[in-house]
Amino acid sequence: MRVSLTLLASLVALAGLTRAPASVRVLLGPTPIPRGNARAAGDMTIVNEKLAFALAVESAVPYGVPRGALVAVAPVRHGQIQRNRVVFADFIPNNWSAWPNTYHHVEILEHGPRQARIRAVRDWGEVIISTVYTLASGSDEIAISSTMTNGGAQPLPDLLSGLTLWPNSGFLFAVPGLAGVTEGSAAGALSRRVVAYDSDWALTLHAPYLDHIGSSSRDLFRRHTLAPGASRTFEGWLQVGASGDLAPVVAKEIARERLSAGTVHGRVRSATGQPIARPVVVVEKDGKPYAWTVGINGAYRLALPAGDYRLFATALHYSQSAPAPLALVPGASEGRDFQDLEPPGRIELEVAEAHSGVPLDARITIGEGTKPLVQFLGRTTFFTTLERKGHLAEPIAPGVYRFAASSGAGFLAESADAQVRVAPGGVARDHIAIERLFNPPSRGWYAADLHHHADQAEAVTPPRELARSELAAGLDVLFVSDHDSTINTGALRQIALARNICFVAGIELSPSWGHFNAYPLAPGATLALDTSTANVAQIFAEARREGALALQVNHPYIPYGYFASLESGVAPGGFNAGFDLIEINSAVSDADNSKALSRAWSFWNDGKRYYLSAGSDTHDVWNEESGRVRAYVHPDGPPDPQHFVAALEAGHAYVTFGPLIFPGVMFGEELHGAPGTKVTLSFDLASVAGLKQVQLVGRGTVERTQSFPQGLRESHVEFEVPLERAGWYALTVEDQRGRKAYSDPIWTADILPATAARRALQP
Repeated sequence: MRVSLTLLASLVALAGLTRAPASVRVLLGPTPIPRGNARAAGDMTIVNEKLAFALAVESAVPYGVPRGALVAVAPVRHGQIQRNRVVFADFIPNNWSAWPNTYHHVEILEHGPRQARIRAVRDWGEVIISTVYTLASGSDEIAISSTMTNGGAQPLPDLLSGLTLWPNSGFLFAVPGLAGVTEGSAAGALSRRVVAYDSDWALTLHAPYLDHIGSSSRDLFRRHTLAPGASRTFEGWLQVGASGDLAPVVAKEIARERLSAGTVHGRVRSATGQPIARPVVVVEKDGKPYAWTVGINGAYRLALPAGDYRLFATALHYSQSAPAPLALVPGASEGRDFQDLEPPGRIELEVAEAHSGVPLDARITIGEGTKPLVQFLGRTTFFTTLERKGHLAEPIAPGVYRFAASSGAGFLAESADAQVRVAPGGVARDHIAIERLFNPPSRGWYAADLHHHADQAEAVTPPRELARSELAAGLDVLFVSDHDSTINTGALRQIALARNICFVAGIELSPSWGHFNAYPLAPGATLALDTSTANVAQIFAEARREGALALQVNHPYIPYGYFASLESGVAPGGFNAGFDLIEINSAVSDADNSKALSRAWSFWNDGKRYYLSAGSDTHDVWNEESGRVRAYVHPDGPPDPQHFVAALEAGHAYVTFGPLIFPGVMFGEELHGAPGTKVTLSFDLASVAGLKQVQLVGRGTVERTQSFPQGLRESHVEFEVPLERAGWYALTVEDQRGRKAYSDPIWTADILPATAARRALQP
């Protein structure tokens, strides 16, 4: 790198590091971007009048991605660099699969002041990936060009490659036309962009090559095959704005794609004729959200590609206007005014158990009523408060609503509805009663969601909101496992103490070839390992160093799951027997969970006592649901972290998407008897949705099935089984909604000494 390190380091120290220069510059050293994750002496920050971004040249990159990646982006406002808004915005060679890597080279091609260009070269197996970042003075976007070259002798088929945008805060406006699509074809896209945003910033990834999306539009991919010696280039732009206005985003699309366009403009007033200070005008195309603009002092203006649209106006907690059609021809300037917005109202709701009147923690969602598309204008999901259990008070747009309140819904109770009319400027009050049907803690069973994120990396849930969401889900144990971070454990421990509830502190150790939850951690434990370069033995050793009693293989069969990486031969260190638990994860496909369950059964057939765990992998409690799958555990003692995790490790547990199981013989126990002896296994079963069937599984084969054609909510079942050979029995229970529960095994002989079975054997 031909640049004076002393000179660049001194530039970083100037002016408190947060004032942007008048032209583009390259700075070396810890990034001046607040909350940026490029903190090493060799890292680079590129900054101009509109934006700043940083590359992790020496710092570790999240998710085990090789160094050389873009890990911080921020707008510049009035000469000041604002807070970093991404955890990662870079190129991915093949979905989120493992990234075997041996080197990275980062060099400055142009220093500025008119333009800066940086090139990062990394290897991915036998593929060379060269990415050039270009920022011009006065520009609001980073041009990104990534070229993949296959240096191997074999073709690489069916790759999903492209640029990604993973924000660390705010909201996500998916590729227009693809809202609700998690993975798959982008054939229905109205444009090729994704926007991360809040009221005071916006980051837009423009990807003209796009034909597939992943991770709910965070990944913008092209499916392709890379022949030996062949190259493919992916061009994209990362546009940075200092407000949540998408007018500049649409303007860039029009200019770059040379689209015929026109303009719509107008004024937005309340029903009483007052200008709305900061109106938002939303544009729909083909009946789907396309863009919006934020007005000033009641006035707005927006350039759009020629075509047919529908517009409506709204504002923070205001009602939505009546829609207005717009047929825009090239070069036209059309006026559309809105003057029927009603001012905010307020709801005050109390949620309690139907019979006892005891307040309940609850999740409350808008079933019918105003649901703001632009999420900084108002939430559609709320949680009752921590300090006043069962209480919710929030500003909201006026109108008629149907709220759905849930407290352990689907596991302990049905949800309950409330019809509320909110008058403009008024307060609507109501009481919601929920009938709790089951009480597992009264029988010694305690539930936890053992894979849950707060607000580190790409997760956006502050600790208090995590606690409110987990409590509303009817969980008995608070849990957190942020990517490679323990920063939130102190705050959650204090919340748990105030609520007199067990808290299990965890961390998700996150190399590119497999994720592992380690828990419970010792108080004050922090990560002391670079997970991007560590092998499996080092990852497991770090978990134990942090005090973890349990080590959980998360989502084992997704593209970067540990078991999938083992099968592909890309897990450094290969198979290591030092884990304890195999996760069933509600965020992955049924097929991937079936593979994980089958792998657990295979281990049990070999006498290896790796047991089941469960987690929702929730990152955003307003758009995802805590505890969608959970582990029910029967501790031998008080439900504190040590007893809870010890019972989980001993197999005294089951995982469930809904049905409840209360065994007569504890899961994880061993039954002994002379050959030919028969024993009776008995179980109490329950389901809010009603039971459909129960299957007794022996050594991986379904041996008995009992159906419940009348959909009973509770039933008792018994199975007489022989002790003729060493083996195990487990249950699969299904309810009327197709949700299942899977138990740990009951062993029918002492195949291996229990204390040695978990870790001593090779596969």
